[in-house]
Amino acid sequence: MSLSLRFALLPLTACAALLWGVSPALAQVSPSPTGEAPAEEAAPPAPAEPTVSRASSLPAEDQIIAIVNGQILTKRDVEDRAQLFVLSTGLPISADVMSRMRGQLIHQLIDERLKMQEMLSRHINIEPEQIADAIANIEARNGMPKDALRNRLKKDGVSLNTLVDQLRVQIGWMQVLREELGTRSRVTPLQITQREQALQAEAGQPQYFISEIFIPVADARHDEAELSFTKTIISQLRNGAPFPIVAAQFSQDQSALQGGSRGWMQEDNIEPEVLSIVRQMPVNAISNPIKVPGGYEIVTVHARRLIGKQMGTLISLRQAFFPFTSPLNPSAPTEQQKHTLQKAVHASQTLKNCDAMEALNKSLGDPRPSNPGLQVLEQLAPQMRAVLDKLTINRSSHPLVAPDGIALLMICSREQRNLAQQTPGQIADQLMNERVEQASQQLQRSLRRRAIIKIRPAAKAVLTH
Repeated sequence: MSLSLRFALLPLTACAALLWGVSPALAQVSPSPTGEAPAEEAAPPAPAEPTVSRASSLPAEDQIIAIVNGQILTKRDVEDRAQLFVLSTGLPISADVMSRMRGQLIHQLIDERLKMQEMLSRHINIEPEQIADAIANIEARNGMPKDALRNRLKKDGVSLNTLVDQLRVQIGWMQVLREELGTRSRVTPLQITQREQALQAEAGQPQYFISEIFIPVADARHDEAELSFTKTIISQLRNGAPFPIVAAQFSQDQSALQGGSRGWMQEDNIEPEVLSIVRQMPVNAISNPIKVPGGYEIVTVHARRLIGKQMGTLISLRQAFFPFTSPLNPSAPTEQQKHTLQKAVHASQTLKNCDAMEALNKSLGDPRPSNPGLQVLEQLAPQMRAVLDKLTINRSSHPLVAPDGIALLMICSREQRNLAQQTPGQIADQLMNERVEQASQQLQRSLRRRAIIKIRPAAKAVLTH
């Protein structure tokens, strides 16, 4: 194989999203939340508003947008979150689009302030190690080397604290919900058996794998701003913004922690307004705004099946990744890139089993996780399926070249399985997610009712900026 020839780039973006995971941008914390929403309490005394002699004396970015139970929200907070969204989507976003997003960003940041205050009132503290682990998890799921996310934020002028604050709230809120659920955080064998029996009774009925973004509406009589924002989000999604990242940034449903994923759902668990759309939608299409109680939903359907009936090919994989030290120009590879290709070609010809592939990836510094988890062959992107369809067990793929490096893949096992049969563990997770969502909605409504929120005049300037 001539190493002077032009590198052939495999379009690995979609493949990486499936094999290495597009994180919902924010830590996926395994829920084991808990309890009933507390009884309504009397509103606390109004805290003293921070004293500012003249708003105009503050730098523009430090202008106060809102005061939430005495805690300020500044223009800088809103702009940093907007920049984080732009960075996470990887799309050019016009000033007009951003101006329409700022209103929703303000509402989202107000809700995060309320959640953080509830965390502090319960003495819930998130350790730096938890934040570091969450950031490392994002990097690993997106196939990024260690510290790449921090460096990218710094390069683009986005404060790392913007991401840290969002992660802290997400992790801490899950701990709040554990306390709320109390004894209901345990799913009993009887409850699992009852759900299994219900699924068996519905065998042959349609089931949909759905992701959603929920945009709440504060006043159902005046929902023009939220509808406009929902349409803006849909436009970005249809232009290629990653659904999991957009959901993590903007969805006000607890499924945002899983990138908007609600998993497999049967028809009687889907809102009637959503179901009528889901039945007609092509796979992977983005819906128009769907009006539901409390707001608007955007949904996408990843797959359909019949309950109890879905044969598929389950494969276990290992991978090794050889990183480049600079982005690849296929027509003019550097010496390091040529040498890396030589190493990858040699490894692909000599590796004999998955243990050897895993050891190779470790010797390269584990730039990407060696084990991307079990995959359903039929659900992979066409480019990746074309590669894996031809592989026999314990045989390495040819080098797969991407702008940032070269990947080798190996299949460790291949098995035909009825994917529609949910395990007891999957049923337990589904039951727990339903409880988590209910507890979260109840507690958030209670916090908003008791809150003292003052929107300052500077907010108007931000919204028209």
